[in-house]
Amino acid sequence: MSSDKQLKRTELLLDGETLTIEQLSAAARNLKSKVSFSQSARERMQLSRDWVDTVQQKGEPIVYGINTGFGSKATVSINKERLRELQRNLIVSHSAGAGDPLPIDVVRAAMILRANTFAKGFSGIRLKVADRLLEMLEKGVTPWIPAQGSLGASGDLAPLSHMALVLSRGIDTDPTDFSGKAYHYNNKSKEWQLTSGKSAMAAAGIPRTILEAKEGLALNNGTQISTALLALAISDAKRLIKLADIAMAMTLEGLEGISAAFLPEIHNLRAHPGQIDSAANIRNLIAGSQLLDRRPMKVQDAYSLRCHPQVMAGIRDTLAHIENVLVREMNSTNDNPIIIPEFDAVNKAISGGNFHAQPVAFAADFLSIVLCEIGNISERRIFRMSDKNLNGGLPSFLISDPGLESGLMIAQYTAASLVSENKALVHPASVDSIPSCENQEDHVSMAPIAARKARSILENVEKILAIEFLYAAQALDFRYNMAQQIDDISPADFFGKGSYAAYSAIRQQIPFLDKDRPVYKDMARMRAILVDEEFLAGVENAVGKLR
Repeated sequence: MSSDKQLKRTELLLDGETLTIEQLSAAARNLKSKVSFSQSARERMQLSRDWVDTVQQKGEPIVYGINTGFGSKATVSINKERLRELQRNLIVSHSAGAGDPLPIDVVRAAMILRANTFAKGFSGIRLKVADRLLEMLEKGVTPWIPAQGSLGASGDLAPLSHMALVLSRGIDTDPTDFSGKAYHYNNKSKEWQLTSGKSAMAAAGIPRTILEAKEGLALNNGTQISTALLALAISDAKRLIKLADIAMAMTLEGLEGISAAFLPEIHNLRAHPGQIDSAANIRNLIAGSQLLDRRPMKVQDAYSLRCHPQVMAGIRDTLAHIENVLVREMNSTNDNPIIIPEFDAVNKAISGGNFHAQPVAFAADFLSIVLCEIGNISERRIFRMSDKNLNGGLPSFLISDPGLESGLMIAQYTAASLVSENKALVHPASVDSIPSCENQEDHVSMAPIAARKARSILENVEKILAIEFLYAAQALDFRYNMAQQIDDISPADFFGKGSYAAYSAIRQQIPFLDKDRPVYKDMARMRAILVDEEFLAGVENAVGKLR
Protein backbone atom coordinates (compact mmCIF):
# COMPACT_ATOMS: atom_id res chain seq x y z
CA MET A 1 0.00 0.00 0.00
CA SER A 2 1.21 3.50 -0.80
CA SER A 3 2.21 5.94 1.89
CA ASP A 4 -0.69 8.22 2.80
CA LYS A 5 1.45 11.30 2.11
CA GLN A 6 1.81 10.29 -1.53
CA LEU A 7 -1.85 9.63 -2.24
CA LYS A 8 -3.98 11.79 -4.48
CA ARG A 9 -7.74 11.68 -4.79
CA THR A 10 -8.72 9.46 -7.70
CA GLU A 11 -12.09 8.37 -9.05
CA LEU A 12 -13.11 5.11 -10.64
CA LEU A 13 -16.50 4.61 -12.26
CA LEU A 14 -17.61 0.99 -12.48
CA ASP A 15 -19.75 -0.02 -15.46
CA GLY A 16 -19.05 -3.77 -15.48
CA GLU A 17 -17.44 -3.56 -18.91
CA THR A 18 -14.25 -1.49 -19.03
CA LEU A 19 -12.24 -2.03 -15.82
CA THR A 20 -8.51 -2.42 -16.50
CA ILE A 21 -5.73 -3.98 -14.44
CA GLU A 22 -4.07 -0.58 -14.10
CA GLN A 23 -7.28 0.98 -12.76
CA LEU A 24 -7.87 -1.89 -10.38
CA SER A 25 -4.32 -1.83 -9.02
CA ALA A 26 -4.36 1.94 -8.55
CA ALA A 27 -7.70 1.95 -6.74
CA ALA A 28 -6.83 -1.03 -4.54
CA ARG A 29 -3.58 0.56 -3.43
CA ASN A 30 -4.79 4.13 -3.06
CA LEU A 31 -6.85 4.72 0.06
CA LYS A 32 -8.15 7.97 -1.37
CA SER A 33 -9.81 6.28 -4.32
CA LYS A 34 -13.47 7.08 -4.85
CA VAL A 35 -15.20 4.13 -6.49
CA SER A 36 -18.80 4.44 -7.68
CA PHE A 37 -21.28 2.90 -10.10
CA SER A 38 -22.20 4.41 -13.43
CA GLN A 39 -25.82 5.42 -13.89
CA SER A 40 -26.39 2.73 -16.50
CA ALA A 41 -25.00 0.12 -14.12
CA ARG A 42 -27.35 1.27 -11.37
CA GLU A 43 -30.31 0.92 -13.72
CA ARG A 44 -29.30 -2.61 -14.73
CA MET A 45 -28.78 -3.62 -11.11
CA GLN A 46 -32.22 -2.38 -10.19
CA LEU A 47 -33.90 -4.40 -12.95
CA SER A 48 -32.49 -7.72 -11.73
CA ARG A 49 -33.25 -6.82 -8.12
CA ASP A 50 -36.85 -6.02 -8.92
CA TRP A 51 -37.37 -9.57 -10.17
CA VAL A 52 -35.71 -11.07 -7.07
CA ASP A 53 -38.00 -8.95 -4.89
CA THR A 54 -41.02 -10.40 -6.69
CA VAL A 55 -39.81 -13.94 -6.09
CA GLN A 56 -39.10 -13.16 -2.44
CA GLN A 57 -42.60 -11.78 -1.93
CA LYS A 58 -44.48 -14.52 -3.82
CA GLY A 59 -42.32 -17.46 -2.85
CA GLU A 60 -42.28 -18.67 -6.44
CA PRO A 61 -40.98 -19.82 -8.82
CA ILE A 62 -38.45 -22.10 -7.14
CA VAL A 63 -35.06 -20.52 -7.78
CA TYR A 64 -31.71 -21.91 -6.69
CA GLY A 65 -30.15 -19.86 -3.92
CA ILE A 66 -33.18 -17.61 -3.51
CA ASN A 67 -35.64 -20.04 -2.01
CA THR A 68 -33.66 -23.28 -2.01
CA GLY A 69 -30.67 -24.59 -0.11
CA PHE A 70 -27.16 -24.44 -1.53
CA GLY A 71 -24.89 -26.90 -3.31
CA SER A 72 -26.17 -30.44 -2.91
CA LYS A 73 -29.13 -29.03 -0.96
CA ALA A 74 -30.51 -27.27 -4.03
CA THR A 75 -33.53 -29.59 -3.90
CA VAL A 76 -34.52 -28.33 -0.45
CA SER A 77 -37.18 -25.59 -0.74
CA ILE A 78 -37.12 -22.79 1.82
CA ASN A 79 -40.26 -21.04 3.07
CA LYS A 80 -40.46 -17.43 1.94
CA GLU A 81 -40.63 -16.30 5.56
CA ARG A 82 -37.13 -17.65 6.17
CA LEU A 83 -35.26 -16.29 3.16
CA ARG A 84 -33.39 -13.68 5.21
CA GLU A 85 -32.32 -16.38 7.63
CA LEU A 86 -31.15 -18.50 4.70
CA GLN A 87 -28.84 -15.76 3.42
CA ARG A 88 -27.39 -14.98 6.85
CA ASN A 89 -26.79 -18.67 7.53
CA LEU A 90 -24.97 -18.92 4.19
CA ILE A 91 -22.49 -16.20 5.13
CA VAL A 92 -21.96 -17.33 8.71
CA SER A 93 -21.47 -21.01 7.85
CA HIS A 94 -19.27 -20.37 4.83
CA SER A 95 -16.86 -18.13 6.77
CA ALA A 96 -14.53 -21.07 7.14
CA GLY A 97 -11.17 -19.81 5.92
CA ALA A 98 -7.81 -20.73 7.40
CA GLY A 99 -4.27 -19.44 7.52
CA ASP A 100 -2.70 -16.01 7.44
CA PRO A 101 -4.78 -13.09 6.17
CA LEU A 102 -4.67 -11.89 2.60
CA PRO A 103 -2.86 -8.58 2.03
CA ILE A 104 -5.04 -5.50 2.37
CA ASP A 105 -4.57 -4.44 -1.25
CA VAL A 106 -5.72 -7.88 -2.45
CA VAL A 107 -8.90 -7.68 -0.37
CA ARG A 108 -9.61 -4.16 -1.60
CA ALA A 109 -9.09 -5.34 -5.18
CA ALA A 110 -11.52 -8.22 -4.58
CA MET A 111 -14.13 -5.78 -3.23
CA ILE A 112 -13.80 -3.62 -6.34
CA LEU A 113 -14.03 -6.65 -8.59
CA ARG A 114 -17.15 -7.92 -6.83
CA ALA A 115 -18.73 -4.50 -7.21
CA ASN A 116 -17.81 -4.46 -10.90
CA THR A 117 -19.63 -7.77 -11.34
CA PHE A 118 -22.67 -6.24 -9.61
CA ALA A 119 -22.43 -3.37 -12.10
CA LYS A 120 -23.17 -5.74 -14.97
CA GLY A 121 -26.68 -6.09 -13.53
CA PHE A 122 -27.17 -9.87 -13.30
CA SER A 123 -26.51 -10.53 -9.61
CA GLY A 124 -29.86 -9.49 -8.15
CA ILE A 125 -28.37 -7.46 -5.31
CA ARG A 126 -29.90 -4.27 -3.92
CA LEU A 127 -28.17 -1.01 -4.77
CA LYS A 128 -28.06 -0.28 -1.05
CA VAL A 129 -25.86 -3.31 -0.37
CA ALA A 130 -23.62 -2.75 -3.38
CA ASP A 131 -23.12 0.89 -2.39
CA ARG A 132 -22.21 -0.19 1.13
CA LEU A 133 -19.38 -2.30 -0.22
CA LEU A 134 -17.98 0.76 -2.00
CA GLU A 135 -18.47 2.86 1.13
CA MET A 136 -16.24 0.42 3.00
CA LEU A 137 -13.52 1.03 0.42
CA GLU A 138 -13.83 4.78 0.70
CA LYS A 139 -13.88 4.88 4.49
CA GLY A 140 -11.03 2.49 5.04
CA VAL A 141 -12.71 -0.72 6.20
CA THR A 142 -11.01 -3.83 4.84
CA PRO A 143 -12.28 -7.25 5.91
CA TRP A 144 -9.74 -9.61 7.41
CA ILE A 145 -9.82 -12.62 5.09
CA PRO A 146 -7.86 -15.85 5.66
CA ALA A 147 -5.91 -16.79 2.54
CA GLN A 148 -6.72 -20.50 2.55
CA GLY A 149 -10.01 -22.32 2.07
CA SER A 150 -11.24 -21.74 -1.47
CA LEU A 151 -11.34 -24.39 -4.19
CA GLY A 152 -11.87 -21.84 -6.94
CA ALA A 153 -15.28 -23.17 -7.98
CA SER A 154 -18.72 -22.27 -6.70
CA GLY A 155 -16.77 -19.08 -6.43
CA ASP A 156 -14.24 -18.21 -3.75
CA LEU A 157 -16.88 -19.07 -1.18
CA ALA A 158 -14.97 -19.06 2.11
CA PRO A 159 -12.90 -15.88 1.62
CA LEU A 160 -15.77 -13.89 0.10
CA SER A 161 -17.98 -14.98 3.00
CA HIS A 162 -15.47 -13.43 5.40
CA MET A 163 -15.91 -10.21 3.43
CA ALA A 164 -19.70 -10.44 3.63
CA LEU A 165 -19.55 -11.27 7.35
CA VAL A 166 -18.24 -7.76 8.02
CA LEU A 167 -20.76 -6.06 5.74
CA SER A 168 -23.86 -7.93 6.96
CA ARG A 169 -25.53 -8.46 10.32
CA GLY A 170 -27.94 -10.83 11.99
CA ILE A 171 -31.69 -10.43 11.74
CA ASP A 172 -32.58 -10.26 15.43
CA THR A 173 -29.24 -10.41 17.22
CA ASP A 174 -25.84 -9.18 16.17
CA PRO A 175 -23.12 -10.81 18.28
CA THR A 176 -19.68 -9.33 17.79
CA ASP A 177 -18.07 -12.70 17.15
CA PHE A 178 -20.46 -13.18 14.20
CA SER A 179 -19.14 -10.01 12.54
CA GLY A 180 -15.76 -11.36 11.52
CA LYS A 181 -12.66 -9.19 11.72
CA ALA A 182 -11.65 -6.13 9.76
CA TYR A 183 -8.94 -3.52 9.45
CA HIS A 184 -9.95 0.11 9.90
CA TYR A 185 -7.61 2.82 8.66
CA ASN A 186 -6.93 5.45 11.32
CA ASN A 187 -6.49 8.76 9.54
CA LYS A 188 -4.73 10.28 12.55
CA SER A 189 -2.12 7.60 13.14
CA LYS A 190 -2.01 6.64 9.44
CA GLU A 191 -2.14 2.99 10.43
CA TRP A 192 -4.45 0.03 9.93
CA GLN A 193 -6.05 -1.25 13.13
CA LEU A 194 -7.39 -4.80 13.32
CA THR A 195 -10.60 -5.19 15.27
CA SER A 196 -13.97 -6.92 14.99
CA GLY A 197 -15.98 -6.30 11.85
CA LYS A 198 -18.67 -4.71 14.00
CA SER A 199 -16.23 -2.26 15.60
CA ALA A 200 -14.53 -1.41 12.31
CA MET A 201 -17.83 -0.59 10.63
CA ALA A 202 -18.96 1.46 13.63
CA ALA A 203 -15.67 3.40 13.66
CA ALA A 204 -16.20 4.23 9.99
CA GLY A 205 -19.84 5.15 10.56
CA ILE A 206 -21.13 2.49 8.16
CA PRO A 207 -24.32 0.57 9.14
CA ARG A 208 -24.16 -3.19 8.62
CA THR A 209 -26.93 -4.67 6.50
CA ILE A 210 -29.54 -7.39 6.96
CA LEU A 211 -29.34 -9.38 3.76
CA GLU A 212 -32.42 -10.08 1.68
CA ALA A 213 -33.01 -12.96 -0.74
CA LYS A 214 -30.09 -13.82 -3.07
CA GLU A 215 -27.76 -11.22 -1.52
CA GLY A 216 -25.56 -13.56 0.49
CA LEU A 217 -25.04 -15.66 -2.62
CA ALA A 218 -24.40 -12.52 -4.68
CA LEU A 219 -21.66 -11.54 -2.25
CA ASN A 220 -19.83 -14.86 -1.88
CA ASN A 221 -20.27 -16.60 -5.24
CA GLY A 222 -17.60 -15.43 -7.69
CA THR A 223 -13.94 -15.59 -8.66
CA GLN A 224 -12.92 -12.28 -7.13
CA ILE A 225 -10.30 -13.47 -4.62
CA SER A 226 -8.47 -15.55 -7.24
CA THR A 227 -8.77 -12.75 -9.79
CA ALA A 228 -7.63 -10.05 -7.36
CA LEU A 229 -4.56 -12.05 -6.36
CA LEU A 230 -3.62 -12.59 -9.98
CA ALA A 231 -4.45 -9.09 -11.18
CA LEU A 232 -2.16 -7.42 -8.65
CA ALA A 233 0.53 -9.99 -9.37
CA ILE A 234 0.30 -9.21 -13.09
CA SER A 235 0.45 -5.49 -12.35
CA ASP A 236 3.67 -6.05 -10.43
CA ALA A 237 5.01 -8.52 -13.01
CA LYS A 238 4.71 -5.92 -15.78
CA ARG A 239 7.02 -3.69 -13.74
CA LEU A 240 9.27 -6.64 -12.93
CA ILE A 241 10.04 -7.48 -16.55
CA LYS A 242 11.33 -3.94 -17.11
CA LEU A 243 13.48 -4.26 -14.01
CA ALA A 244 14.82 -7.55 -15.37
CA ASP A 245 15.92 -5.79 -18.55
CA ILE A 246 17.65 -3.07 -16.49
CA ALA A 247 19.46 -5.65 -14.36
CA MET A 248 20.52 -7.50 -17.50
CA ALA A 249 21.90 -4.30 -19.07
CA MET A 250 23.95 -3.50 -15.97
CA THR A 251 25.26 -7.06 -15.82
CA LEU A 252 26.15 -7.01 -19.52
CA GLU A 253 28.28 -3.94 -18.94
CA GLY A 254 29.77 -5.32 -15.72
CA LEU A 255 30.88 -8.41 -17.64
CA GLU A 256 32.10 -6.40 -20.65
CA GLY A 257 29.66 -8.16 -22.93
CA ILE A 258 28.94 -7.97 -26.65
CA SER A 259 26.27 -5.58 -27.90
CA ALA A 260 25.71 -7.16 -31.34
CA ALA A 261 23.38 -9.79 -29.88
CA PHE A 262 20.78 -7.06 -29.33
CA LEU A 263 20.79 -5.50 -32.79
CA PRO A 264 17.30 -5.14 -34.31
CA GLU A 265 18.36 -6.97 -37.45
CA ILE A 266 18.55 -10.21 -35.45
CA HIS A 267 15.32 -9.86 -33.51
CA ASN A 268 13.17 -8.68 -36.39
CA LEU A 269 13.96 -11.96 -38.15
CA ARG A 270 12.15 -13.88 -35.41
CA ALA A 271 9.40 -11.34 -34.80
CA HIS A 272 8.20 -12.36 -31.35
CA PRO A 273 6.92 -9.02 -29.96
CA GLY A 274 8.33 -9.64 -26.48
CA GLN A 275 11.76 -10.44 -27.89
CA ILE A 276 11.83 -7.29 -30.01
CA ASP A 277 10.73 -5.15 -27.07
CA SER A 278 13.28 -6.57 -24.65
CA ALA A 279 16.15 -6.18 -27.13
CA ALA A 280 15.09 -2.59 -27.77
CA ASN A 281 15.14 -1.92 -24.03
CA ILE A 282 18.65 -3.33 -23.71
CA ARG A 283 19.89 -1.16 -26.59
CA ASN A 284 18.44 1.95 -24.98
CA LEU A 285 19.82 1.11 -21.56
CA ILE A 286 23.40 0.42 -22.73
CA ALA A 287 23.56 3.36 -25.17
CA GLY A 288 26.84 5.24 -24.75
CA SER A 289 28.56 2.54 -22.70
CA GLN A 290 32.33 2.23 -23.01
CA LEU A 291 32.35 -1.17 -21.34
CA LEU A 292 30.99 -3.23 -24.22
CA ASP A 293 32.76 -4.88 -27.17
CA ARG A 294 36.19 -4.44 -25.57
CA ARG A 295 37.42 -8.01 -26.07
CA PRO A 296 37.98 -8.79 -29.79
CA MET A 297 38.81 -12.43 -29.09
CA LYS A 298 35.42 -13.02 -27.44
CA VAL A 299 32.86 -13.52 -30.19
CA GLN A 300 29.88 -14.67 -28.11
CA ASP A 301 28.52 -14.25 -24.60
CA ALA A 302 26.95 -17.01 -22.52
CA TYR A 303 23.26 -17.73 -23.04
CA SER A 304 22.21 -15.95 -19.85
CA LEU A 305 23.42 -12.73 -21.48
CA ARG A 306 23.05 -13.33 -25.20
CA CYS A 307 19.64 -15.04 -25.08
CA HIS A 308 17.96 -12.71 -22.62
CA PRO A 309 15.57 -11.22 -25.23
CA GLN A 310 14.64 -14.66 -26.50
CA VAL A 311 13.79 -15.83 -22.99
CA MET A 312 11.90 -12.62 -22.32
CA ALA A 313 9.94 -13.20 -25.53
CA GLY A 314 8.14 -16.13 -24.00
CA ILE A 315 7.69 -14.27 -20.72
CA ARG A 316 6.35 -11.05 -22.19
CA ASP A 317 4.08 -12.69 -24.74
CA THR A 318 2.64 -15.04 -22.11
CA LEU A 319 2.00 -12.07 -19.82
CA ALA A 320 0.00 -10.47 -22.63
CA HIS A 321 -2.16 -13.59 -22.87
CA ILE A 322 -2.66 -13.70 -19.09
CA GLU A 323 -3.70 -10.04 -19.09
CA ASN A 324 -6.30 -10.72 -21.79
CA VAL A 325 -7.78 -13.57 -19.73
CA LEU A 326 -7.82 -11.41 -16.62
CA VAL A 327 -9.48 -8.39 -18.17
CA ARG A 328 -12.25 -10.61 -19.51
CA GLU A 329 -12.72 -12.17 -16.07
CA MET A 330 -12.66 -8.81 -14.31
CA ASN A 331 -15.52 -7.59 -16.49
CA SER A 332 -17.59 -10.75 -16.41
CA THR A 333 -20.61 -12.08 -14.57
CA ASN A 334 -19.43 -15.05 -12.55
CA ASP A 335 -22.37 -15.65 -10.19
CA ASN A 336 -24.82 -18.49 -9.90
CA PRO A 337 -27.66 -18.22 -10.55
CA ILE A 338 -27.54 -15.37 -13.05
CA ILE A 339 -30.60 -13.13 -13.15
CA ILE A 340 -31.48 -12.06 -16.71
CA PRO A 341 -34.49 -9.71 -16.51
CA GLU A 342 -35.20 -9.85 -20.26
CA PHE A 343 -35.14 -13.66 -20.37
CA ASP A 344 -38.39 -14.89 -21.89
CA ALA A 345 -39.44 -17.29 -19.15
CA VAL A 346 -41.22 -17.23 -15.82
CA ASN A 347 -37.98 -18.13 -14.10
CA LYS A 348 -35.43 -15.53 -15.11
CA ALA A 349 -32.66 -17.10 -13.04
CA ILE A 350 -30.33 -19.42 -14.95
CA SER A 351 -28.05 -21.82 -13.11
CA GLY A 352 -24.70 -22.39 -14.77
CA GLY A 353 -21.02 -22.54 -13.96
CA ASN A 354 -19.64 -19.05 -14.50
CA PHE A 355 -18.15 -19.19 -11.00
CA HIS A 356 -15.71 -21.91 -12.13
CA ALA A 357 -12.30 -20.25 -12.16
CA GLN A 358 -10.45 -22.62 -14.50
CA PRO A 359 -9.36 -19.82 -16.89
CA VAL A 360 -7.95 -17.88 -13.94
CA ALA A 361 -6.25 -21.00 -12.58
CA PHE A 362 -4.48 -21.72 -15.85
CA ALA A 363 -3.46 -18.07 -16.17
CA ALA A 364 -2.03 -18.07 -12.64
CA ASP A 365 -0.01 -21.20 -13.33
CA PHE A 366 1.27 -19.67 -16.58
CA LEU A 367 2.38 -16.65 -14.56
CA SER A 368 4.24 -18.87 -12.11
CA ILE A 369 6.11 -20.52 -14.97
CA VAL A 370 7.25 -17.32 -16.63
CA LEU A 371 8.19 -15.66 -13.34
CA CYS A 372 10.33 -18.69 -12.52
CA GLU A 373 12.30 -18.13 -15.70
CA ILE A 374 13.04 -14.51 -14.83
CA GLY A 375 14.60 -15.77 -11.61
CA ASN A 376 16.37 -18.68 -13.30
CA ILE A 377 18.23 -16.60 -15.86
CA SER A 378 18.97 -13.82 -13.36
CA GLU A 379 20.62 -16.28 -10.97
CA ARG A 380 22.84 -17.58 -13.78
CA ARG A 381 24.10 -14.03 -14.37
CA ILE A 382 24.67 -13.60 -10.64
CA PHE A 383 26.75 -16.79 -10.60
CA ARG A 384 28.75 -15.62 -13.61
CA MET A 385 29.63 -12.33 -11.91
CA SER A 386 30.55 -14.23 -8.74
CA ASP A 387 33.02 -16.64 -10.38
CA LYS A 388 36.50 -15.24 -11.10
CA ASN A 389 36.82 -17.80 -13.92
CA LEU A 390 33.77 -16.40 -15.72
CA ASN A 391 33.58 -12.70 -14.87
CA GLY A 392 36.32 -11.33 -17.10
CA GLY A 393 38.95 -10.33 -14.61
CA LEU A 394 36.87 -9.25 -11.64
CA PRO A 395 37.75 -10.60 -8.18
CA SER A 396 35.98 -13.61 -6.68
CA PHE A 397 32.64 -12.72 -5.13
CA LEU A 398 33.26 -9.09 -6.13
CA ILE A 399 35.29 -8.20 -3.04
CA SER A 400 38.75 -6.61 -3.08
CA ASP A 401 40.41 -9.12 -0.76
CA PRO A 402 38.76 -12.51 -1.46
CA GLY A 403 39.74 -15.17 1.03
CA LEU A 404 40.05 -12.82 3.96
CA GLU A 405 36.63 -11.48 3.00
CA SER A 406 33.70 -13.26 1.37
CA GLY A 407 31.94 -10.31 -0.23
CA LEU A 408 28.79 -11.30 -2.06
CA MET A 409 29.53 -15.05 -1.98
CA ILE A 410 26.49 -16.06 0.08
CA ALA A 411 24.14 -13.68 -1.70
CA GLN A 412 24.51 -16.01 -4.69
CA TYR A 413 23.62 -18.96 -2.45
CA THR A 414 20.48 -17.12 -1.42
CA ALA A 415 19.57 -16.48 -5.06
CA ALA A 416 20.10 -20.19 -5.82
CA SER A 417 17.92 -21.12 -2.84
CA LEU A 418 15.11 -18.85 -4.03
CA VAL A 419 15.34 -20.26 -7.54
CA SER A 420 15.06 -23.79 -6.21
CA GLU A 421 12.12 -22.82 -3.98
CA ASN A 422 10.37 -21.37 -7.01
CA LYS A 423 10.81 -24.63 -8.89
CA ALA A 424 8.99 -26.41 -6.07
CA LEU A 425 6.21 -23.80 -6.04
CA VAL A 426 5.67 -23.84 -9.81
CA HIS A 427 3.97 -27.25 -9.86
CA PRO A 428 0.57 -26.39 -11.40
CA ALA A 429 -2.38 -26.17 -9.05
CA SER A 430 -4.81 -25.99 -11.98
CA VAL A 431 -4.43 -29.68 -12.85
CA ASP A 432 -5.66 -30.74 -9.43
CA SER A 433 -9.27 -31.23 -8.38
CA ILE A 434 -11.06 -32.77 -5.44
CA PRO A 435 -14.83 -33.29 -5.12
CA SER A 436 -16.85 -31.51 -2.45
CA CYS A 437 -20.44 -30.92 -1.29
CA GLU A 438 -21.65 -34.51 -1.43
CA ASN A 439 -20.11 -34.81 -4.91
CA GLN A 440 -22.37 -32.12 -6.40
CA GLU A 441 -19.27 -29.98 -6.88
CA ASP A 442 -17.09 -32.72 -8.31
CA HIS A 443 -14.58 -30.68 -10.30
CA VAL A 444 -12.87 -27.54 -9.05
CA SER A 445 -10.11 -25.26 -10.36
CA MET A 446 -7.85 -24.54 -7.37
CA ALA A 447 -7.41 -21.03 -8.83
CA PRO A 448 -6.74 -19.26 -5.53
CA ILE A 449 -3.94 -21.71 -4.75
CA ALA A 450 -2.43 -21.10 -8.19
CA ALA A 451 -2.69 -17.33 -7.73
CA ARG A 452 -1.18 -17.36 -4.24
CA LYS A 453 1.73 -19.45 -5.50
CA ALA A 454 2.30 -16.99 -8.34
CA ARG A 455 2.48 -14.13 -5.85
CA SER A 456 4.99 -16.06 -3.72
CA ILE A 457 7.15 -16.70 -6.77
CA LEU A 458 6.94 -13.05 -7.78
CA GLU A 459 8.18 -11.98 -4.34
CA ASN A 460 11.06 -14.45 -4.61
CA VAL A 461 12.00 -13.13 -8.04
CA GLU A 462 12.05 -9.58 -6.67
CA LYS A 463 14.62 -10.81 -4.13
CA ILE A 464 16.66 -12.55 -6.83
CA LEU A 465 16.71 -9.44 -9.02
CA ALA A 466 17.69 -7.37 -6.00
CA ILE A 467 20.75 -9.60 -5.62
CA GLU A 468 21.60 -9.24 -9.31
CA PHE A 469 21.39 -5.45 -9.00
CA LEU A 470 23.77 -5.56 -6.01
CA TYR A 471 26.22 -7.68 -7.99
CA ALA A 472 25.93 -5.56 -11.12
CA ALA A 473 26.47 -2.28 -9.27
CA GLN A 474 29.49 -3.81 -7.53
CA ALA A 475 30.88 -5.03 -10.86
CA LEU A 476 30.43 -1.61 -12.42
CA ASP A 477 32.32 -0.04 -9.54
CA PHE A 478 35.25 -2.39 -10.09
CA ARG A 479 35.27 -1.66 -13.85
CA TYR A 480 35.13 2.07 -13.22
CA ASN A 481 37.94 1.96 -10.65
CA MET A 482 40.10 0.03 -13.12
CA ALA A 483 39.39 2.60 -15.84
CA GLN A 484 40.20 5.48 -13.50
CA GLN A 485 43.74 4.21 -13.20
CA ILE A 486 44.16 4.82 -16.94
CA ASP A 487 41.91 7.75 -17.77
CA ASP A 488 39.98 10.35 -15.79
CA ILE A 489 36.39 9.78 -16.79
CA SER A 490 33.07 10.18 -15.02
CA PRO A 491 30.72 7.23 -14.44
CA ALA A 492 28.05 9.04 -16.47
CA ASP A 493 30.34 8.97 -19.50
CA PHE A 494 31.59 5.43 -18.84
CA PHE A 495 28.35 3.49 -18.26
CA GLY A 496 25.33 3.24 -20.54
CA LYS A 497 22.64 5.88 -20.02
CA GLY A 498 20.16 3.53 -18.39
CA SER A 499 22.75 1.58 -16.45
CA TYR A 500 24.15 4.79 -15.02
CA ALA A 501 20.70 5.99 -13.94
CA ALA A 502 20.07 2.70 -12.14
CA TYR A 503 23.57 2.57 -10.68
CA SER A 504 23.28 6.12 -9.34
CA ALA A 505 19.94 5.42 -7.69
CA ILE A 506 21.39 2.33 -6.01
CA ARG A 507 24.53 4.05 -4.79
CA GLN A 508 22.52 6.87 -3.24
CA GLN A 509 21.24 4.33 -0.73
CA ILE A 510 23.65 1.38 -0.76
CA PRO A 511 27.41 2.07 -0.66
CA PHE A 512 30.08 0.08 -2.44
CA LEU A 513 30.95 -3.12 -0.60
CA ASP A 514 34.56 -2.41 0.30
CA LYS A 515 34.65 -4.73 3.33
CA ASP A 516 32.42 -7.53 4.61
CA ARG A 517 29.20 -6.42 6.25
CA PRO A 518 25.80 -8.06 6.87
CA VAL A 519 24.61 -8.46 3.28
CA TYR A 520 20.98 -9.15 4.21
CA LYS A 521 20.53 -5.45 4.93
CA ASP A 522 21.75 -4.50 1.46
CA MET A 523 19.49 -7.14 -0.08
CA ALA A 524 16.43 -5.86 1.79
CA ARG A 525 17.26 -2.25 0.93
CA MET A 526 17.76 -3.16 -2.72
CA ARG A 527 14.41 -4.91 -2.92
CA ALA A 528 12.75 -1.87 -1.34
CA ILE A 529 14.36 0.29 -4.03
CA LEU A 530 13.03 -1.98 -6.77
CA VAL A 531 9.42 -1.97 -5.57
CA ASP A 532 9.46 1.82 -5.28
CA GLU A 533 8.07 3.26 -8.50
CA GLU A 534 10.66 6.07 -8.40
CA PHE A 535 13.50 3.70 -9.33
CA LEU A 536 11.97 2.61 -12.63
CA ALA A 537 10.74 6.14 -13.29
CA GLY A 538 14.26 7.48 -12.84
CA VAL A 539 15.70 5.06 -15.38
CA GLU A 540 12.91 5.83 -17.85
CA ASN A 541 13.56 9.55 -17.41
CA ALA A 542 17.09 8.88 -18.61
CA VAL A 543 16.36 6.64 -21.60
CA GLY A 544 12.68 7.11 -22.41
CA LYS A 545 9.75 4.83 -21.68
CA LEU A 546 10.78 1.20 -21.61
CA ARG A 547 8.61 -1.26 -23.49
